[in-house]
Amino acid sequence: MTVLLKRAGVGGAHPIWLRSRTRGVCGGGAMKTEGGAQAPPFAGREQSLIEDARRSAAVLAGLSGSSRARDGLVFEQKDGRVTINVLFTGKIFETFEAKLLHVESRPGRKSKNGATDLEFFMKCEVHSSDLDVFVNSLKRVVDDVRSVPEEKVPWFPRQIKDLDRCNMLITKFDPDMDQDHPGHSDPEYRKRRAFISELAFTGEPLPTVEYTAEEVSTWRHVYRQLRGIYPGLACRQFLDGLQQLEEEAGYGEDRIPQLREVSAFLKGKTGFQLRPVAGLLSARDFLCSLAFRVFQCTQYIRHSSAPMHSPEPDCCHELLGHIPMLADKEFAQFSQEIGLASLGASDEDIEKLSTLYWFTVEFGLCKQNGAVKAYGAGLLSSYGELVYALSNEPEYKPFNPEEMATQPYQDQTYQPVYFVSESFEDAKTKMRRYSATIKRPFAVRYDPFTCSVEVLDQPGKIQDSLSRLRGDLKTLQSALEKFS
Repeated sequence: MTVLLKRAGVGGAHPIWLRSRTRGVCGGGAMKTEGGAQAPPFAGREQSLIEDARRSAAVLAGLSGSSRARDGLVFEQKDGRVTINVLFTGKIFETFEAKLLHVESRPGRKSKNGATDLEFFMKCEVHSSDLDVFVNSLKRVVDDVRSVPEEKVPWFPRQIKDLDRCNMLITKFDPDMDQDHPGHSDPEYRKRRAFISELAFTGEPLPTVEYTAEEVSTWRHVYRQLRGIYPGLACRQFLDGLQQLEEEAGYGEDRIPQLREVSAFLKGKTGFQLRPVAGLLSARDFLCSLAFRVFQCTQYIRHSSAPMHSPEPDCCHELLGHIPMLADKEFAQFSQEIGLASLGASDEDIEKLSTLYWFTVEFGLCKQNGAVKAYGAGLLSSYGELVYALSNEPEYKPFNPEEMATQPYQDQTYQPVYFVSESFEDAKTKMRRYSATIKRPFAVRYDPFTCSVEVLDQPGKIQDSLSRLRGDLKTLQSALEKFS
């Protein structure tokens, strides 16, 4: 039994964990009720040892009276087990004027004799001066009483449709707000950018943008310049993904790809899909989208006066930097696991995870065939920083999530420090270890069949997940046996 106590007149919450001694089957299985079930008032409020003793005696008297013969009970018996429907008044709660706000039951931990205990979660209010005696009275009738903090978990999406609520934009880099933005002094560019951004709110899943000749010219310049240096600086996974995009999704220097066709390509490769967004999202909203294998993608393009640089994410950054990497299954899994780790995380942990994302997905380097290569989208969409990052100027550090999570970074100039992973598999393993240190009262698992997140906070849910995993393992075992 878990009790959440609020001291009247104090306002503090006092959660207590209680495990019932009673085992059996209650009518209807799990019990759940809410409301204001309040005991009759108890005269007097002055506390003394005598009053405490009287109250304890009253509680004990009620308990002894409840253990008499079961005359008048209506029950059904089958195979030695009894199912009864019971309506009762809790003497302890009545004596202490405790207001019962919520109660529910669930199967508890296994006891020493192998039976399953019944655990209760209860939320009630009791006067602050009665708290200690109230708890001591509860200890007389249950196996386990312990205080636990009431954990407040930030809201997070459980289904892919919940991403409609994850739309908090960070506007500090918008051309309307940022005076250093190349398009700040160009009213026509700002108007055009606002028009394309508004398409993300039309309700159409992936709107088509009719790009102007000037916009295509900017794309062509960026594509041509970066495509020429990719072979010597980009990682193998990126080069493979870009080649597939050129062959299957219409990538090329003379046309800006539409999100609809790129999303269909990604869906078939790694299960990722694109979602239009009007600008830079908050870290929490962006990361939680990754948990559902959804990548929030802008559609406007950088200003033509600075084609090799953009202070905010644009379609050049998304389509050239991110998409080729998301076509790789191992990297897609790595990205999703960062997203899953963010669900329900504290603001402090979100800040650390977003910093990890910055030094990996945005500005990550890796070793391949004895050389350092780039896989971060911020590098692969910026000619200047890509060349700089793979020169002798910056400092390289080994991939270490604990250090990376607190490493200061630059969003106005090139990074002074880059982290180099041995491989994506090594990075994924270390990220999983780091994610396990994030304090949450549950674990999460993504269900690709329903595009939803399962919250694993009860033994039964974990057992169900293990059962499905056993089925997958049997399929793999059967496949291996065909080769033996």
